[in-house]
Amino acid sequence: MDPKRELTSVDLAALVREFGAYEGAKVDKAYLYGDDLLRLKMRDFDRGRLEVLIEVGEVKRAHTVSPERVPDAPGRPPQFAMMLRNRLSGADFVGVEQYEFDRILEFVFDREDGMTRLIVELFGQGNVAVTNGEYEVIDSLETVRLKSRTVAPGSRYEFPESRLDPLSVSREAFDHHMDESDTDVVRTLATQLNLGGLYAEELCTRAGVEKALDIDDADEEVYDRLYGALERLAIDVRNGNVEPRLYLEDGDDAEGRVVDVTPFPLEEHAHLAAEPSDTFLAALDDYFFRLELDDGEPEPGTQRPDFEEQIAKHERIVAQQEGAIEGFEQQAEAERERAELLYANYGLVDEILSTVQRAREQDRPWEEIEALFEEGKERGIEAAEAVVAVDGSEGMVTVDVDGERIDLVARHGVEKNADRLYTEAKRVAEKKEGALAAIEDTREQLAEIERRRDEWEADDGEPDEADEDEDEERDWLAEPSVPVRRTEEWYERFRWFHTSDDFLVIGGRNADQNEELVKKYLERGDKVFHTQAHGGPVTVLKATDPSEPSSADVEIPDSSLEEAAQFAVSYASVWKDGRYAGDVYMVDSDQVTKTPESGEYLEKGGFAIRGERTYFDDTPVGVAVGIQCEPTTQVVGGPPSAIEEVAVTTIRVEPGRFAQADAAKRIYRRLRERFEDESFVRKIASPDKIQHFLPPGGSRVVED
Repeated sequence: MDPKRELTSVDLAALVREFGAYEGAKVDKAYLYGDDLLRLKMRDFDRGRLEVLIEVGEVKRAHTVSPERVPDAPGRPPQFAMMLRNRLSGADFVGVEQYEFDRILEFVFDREDGMTRLIVELFGQGNVAVTNGEYEVIDSLETVRLKSRTVAPGSRYEFPESRLDPLSVSREAFDHHMDESDTDVVRTLATQLNLGGLYAEELCTRAGVEKALDIDDADEEVYDRLYGALERLAIDVRNGNVEPRLYLEDGDDAEGRVVDVTPFPLEEHAHLAAEPSDTFLAALDDYFFRLELDDGEPEPGTQRPDFEEQIAKHERIVAQQEGAIEGFEQQAEAERERAELLYANYGLVDEILSTVQRAREQDRPWEEIEALFEEGKERGIEAAEAVVAVDGSEGMVTVDVDGERIDLVARHGVEKNADRLYTEAKRVAEKKEGALAAIEDTREQLAEIERRRDEWEADDGEPDEADEDEDEERDWLAEPSVPVRRTEEWYERFRWFHTSDDFLVIGGRNADQNEELVKKYLERGDKVFHTQAHGGPVTVLKATDPSEPSSADVEIPDSSLEEAAQFAVSYASVWKDGRYAGDVYMVDSDQVTKTPESGEYLEKGGFAIRGERTYFDDTPVGVAVGIQCEPTTQVVGGPPSAIEEVAVTTIRVEPGRFAQADAAKRIYRRLRERFEDESFVRKIASPDKIQHFLPPGGSRVVED
């Protein structure tokens, strides 16, 4: 029996109710792994940390997960994840709804600046669309353009065509759909009633009806028994009467491979070993965790890993990614061709759009405009004949130009509609670039598996102890000897830290460094922060790494902007004056200039600002100093929210009476006491290195 890899409609109906218990939780962050696994990190005030995994690839699932089972945070988040962080950070979780009886979940979040809906498609190729409260698509993992529906940024999200909901079907409708069938009972329940194969068979078993019974031979009594069983199933789902079961193969062998997880005990699985669970969400967490273990390698020293299966799997992924790249190329080319068709038929398209715009200016209803084009078709007017459809609810007109159907925004002109298509082509082309990077990652993983296979065969299957130790999570504080791994970076002579989203922030220590930052290191796309109070350092949030081309299109999460603002205010005169908050403003890199206005003079390290500023009012000061052990060993310091993510231990400081050198010595002694290997602390965290991260002026240690 093949293990289940996709949730059913019945599964979704059951888990939606359990998700309701977490309403009111606040979103901290969003992470994207690869191109199909989304993680939402939230805080529930009653239960603490809450993690949600949503996967829409080969495995399709959505459920809560134990914090210890979440994957490690990836490196720099992709644009989709950063967009989600900007929209969801601090938002309240409103709840989850299932769309009709389809395999679609709608996660709803609310914040003062608006509502965000995550629409998760757990069918077909899978997708996640992010929309606002009015279902306008902000972004999606995949762009869908079909005759039946469209899911694309800027468009209104279109749900698939409605399907019958068997859990709410009336007896009359049930009889009608059964009578319309020309096959056996179980296939009728699976397809006509949308129950799917497993629950169609379960219903027959519960009702005592032969599955292969021809529908023509099913009488009123058979219908009664089937509908009664269906009603009982619906009542259990609606009332949350779940008794989750985890099913394993190999009969009574409790250590067998997991093959299914269901919200209720199933008679169809009576031959399988079963494990109960308190909640369906917990059962889903356990099932997919164990499924991943079953799919992965065995424990070291047991048996030879199935390298061939892993290699075949990665080769399939490469083939899929190559197909996706080809699809992106075709889609981008199609969008460009549509744009060029608009220009090639400029007069015709302009006549159509102008007709609609004039009519709307006269307050003529959309139905009348549609009738106007129909009348024009009868008279043989070319522009009218090109109009395929008029959608007043969306303000769109669909035209047929040289056999190609193109959706036009009626209020825009030809140029703006063409520009929209070119922009979409560019966006799809950028997705192709992302797919090219992803395929390189997959090929590297494939090469790594092949390397491990060769090593295994060369060593006759003996596990490598060094690798085994490396894979274990280490308690660095308890290690008797911590290896020093250190490389000097170019930015370390400045004040610096990495945000919790892995963006580099650097600040000047003096006028010379302020001058150098603006002249040498400020690039397109970077953000510049400065305090309103005099005496603050130039603070630059780097949008890209030095090895990457500068870009103004990088979307920087609010969390990183807020951490950079806190960094700017903490190392300014605000701290030295003993204050606990100050105002900070932010500008784009192209607003900063070393050229003063006529009659003005700029001091060394000073600069002029052109244009509007974004303010962070009453930004609290805050600094933490700690020790990082992976992937490098070093002292780190900066905003607590960023430092506490990467350091194995930290100490917070606030404005106080101890001079920098004295405060550094106090922190050094406390850090040394926390590590079993005191010599390690002396090597990498001497008081002068700690002082490097302390703000100017007096400080004191914040007691735990």
